[in-house]
Amino acid sequence: MAKTKIDFRCTDCGWAAAKWTGQCSQCQAWGTIAEQAPQTIAKAARISVGHEARPITEIEVVTDGYSPTTVAEFDRVLGGGLVAGAAILLSGEPGVGKSTLLLEVASRLAKNGKKVLYVSAEESASQVRLRAQRTDALSENLYLASETDLGHVLGQFDQVKPELMVVDSVQTISSKDVDGAAGMPSQVREVASNLIRLAKENSTPVVLVGHVTKDGSIAGPRTLEHLVDVVCHFEGDRQTALRFVRTLKNRFGPTDEVGCFEMTGEGIVEVKDPSALFVSNSTTPVSGTCITVAVEGRRALRAEIQALVVQSGTPQPRRVTNGVDSSRVAMLLAVLERRAGISLSNKDVYVSTVGGMKIIEPAADLAIAIAIASAASDKPVSTTIAAFGEISLSGEIRGVANLNQRINEAARLGHKVVIDSTAVQLKKALAEALG
Repeated sequence: MAKTKIDFRCTDCGWAAAKWTGQCSQCQAWGTIAEQAPQTIAKAARISVGHEARPITEIEVVTDGYSPTTVAEFDRVLGGGLVAGAAILLSGEPGVGKSTLLLEVASRLAKNGKKVLYVSAEESASQVRLRAQRTDALSENLYLASETDLGHVLGQFDQVKPELMVVDSVQTISSKDVDGAAGMPSQVREVASNLIRLAKENSTPVVLVGHVTKDGSIAGPRTLEHLVDVVCHFEGDRQTALRFVRTLKNRFGPTDEVGCFEMTGEGIVEVKDPSALFVSNSTTPVSGTCITVAVEGRRALRAEIQALVVQSGTPQPRRVTNGVDSSRVAMLLAVLERRAGISLSNKDVYVSTVGGMKIIEPAADLAIAIAIASAASDKPVSTTIAAFGEISLSGEIRGVANLNQRINEAARLGHKVVIDSTAVQLKKALAEALG
């Protein structure tokens, strides 16, 4: 016998509860719990299966391989290119360049003879056309549609029969079969499920653009990330033209790749060797700077740490960081004062990276410590020196991951002296760096 169930759901994240509460237990938002329409739950009847379960060793392996997009940095993030029937979710903050990147990918595939359907639910067709003209992305094989109804989007797919479909964005499309406005968890779930099923049934890759919340997470129900095959995050600083695409989930390849792009007036441009973007142009050694090699995914990137130490005029000295972890810098200041004898308790300390790069790995500890010590003693560090290593509270320098990759990258860029965990103690490393 069927029974009726009444539940309550969060309008922001889709979290379900048996009774109403003032705050969502998942996203911690207040006043977002609303009663949903009653659902009838019936016992499922047993039906005969079409395919019997077989031992895993008897299952045939189907490898369609990757289809390159010709945008090398995007292919790097995807693990080699597009996979037939793959559902890809690209998230990012508004204005960061998601639509520009996907329009570039679509146009390159179209120019190579593939039929591509670009569905824009946020901009009109004429607006997308103007952007495509500005970025030289016009092609006869690139089909453009401005739709906000799921039924119309599916109809456009059936009519065009593309080899790639881009939907911008999944939160702005709604289905008439589900109650609620576009962007509601139920609507996002329904739209995404239909588009993913479309991709699987037709072996056509589908790229979905997703919005993000204030804290940077993907908007909509968490099930959206579980439904798709690949989740990529597009990030960048509004003050710089540099953009990164990171893989958060990939069923077909690694999840530790990073693609690097630069926004220009003509569109988005790949940065195949970004090492020069994160160091200053000065060839004369200046106190308070030190070169390190950070690893983003499987890519080694040269970065420059800059530090400034000045006498403080306030009872509580300032500690200002940009691009590095502030708590990590505070710990290194304590280690420098206790283990290396460098007095910093009455001085303002400023630590920053060059080019807007963000470094969160502990391998940059040694470069940060050397830069601070160089600024405090006003002794410059040679530009031929590269340093990387994790510093413990005892002043010991520990080994880091991907050591050989860092050393090879430093040598390729002309750094002859490399200070790493072989220095053993912080005092010895500082003496070697500062002479």
